[in-house]
Amino acid sequence: MLPPLPTLARHALNRGLTPAEAYAVLARRTGEPLPAARAVCLALSIPLAEATIRLNDCYEALLADPRPGAEADTGELLEALGVFDLPTTLTPTEHAVVDLFLTAIDAHGALRAGHRHGLARWFTTGNLTAAYLSLAATHPRPTTGDPAQYWTTLVRAGELLATSPDPDPRITYALTTCRTHATAHATTP
Repeated sequence: MLPPLPTLARHALNRGLTPAEAYAVLARRTGEPLPAARAVCLALSIPLAEATIRLNDCYEALLADPRPGAEADTGELLEALGVFDLPTTLTPTEHAVVDLFLTAIDAHGALRAGHRHGLARWFTTGNLTAAYLSLAATHPRPTTGDPAQYWTTLVRAGELLATSPDPDPRITYALTTCRTHATAHATTP
């Protein structure tokens, strides 16, 4: 008799397999993609309720009608969609930074769906530096966005990130860039 699927998933992860690889092994072994994906989520300590929501969101597209031999591809897609992302607990300052990011996203005017998805994953995993650098490198749409608000909001977010213990040095450079853009848009009618 086999151990429960979450135990097998935990063992696969402990052996160094990625969540996508662990999913593929379990799905191949059992022929049941949904329980395999759920087991990987549970092995990663993603709460069952959260795992259920994530898996329901992609069930029809990826798990309802599995193709034999496509387990590795499905695992990669599940990972790319953020199904296996480990949520982190944000500090009050980090919550404030995320709120500023959301304001900047609204002020952008037309952020691509893929970019929004990547940002949402970084918010979930607490990788706020990557989110900031990504937004700082993206210019708002002059016709549909509010460039002055975009850059000013990113300045405030960067200032908060720069005060964190041991801030990433790239934050300082990106913050300088955002300040330059904010100043340029504050003087432009």
